[in-house]
Amino acid sequence: MAELKKGSRITGAERDKLAGDLRRKYDSGQSIRALASSTGRSYGFIHRMLSESGASLRGRGGATRGKKRR
Repeated sequence: MAELKKGSRITGAERDKLAGDLRRKYDSGQSIRALASSTGRSYGFIHRMLSESGASLRGRGGATRGKKRR
């Protein structure tokens, strides 16, 4: 994916295409941070685009604060 010009407005069909591309990559396992880095856009922009596209966002993972299992 080509790096986008920072701060440029993306609308219409171009926005739909970008949202589809981002969702496909996210669904195949890439993280939001990796997508943000590869496109040159912010984490929040990528998160918003994925939400708009209807993607099911993954949890944060890592350590949780629940009871310890034995």
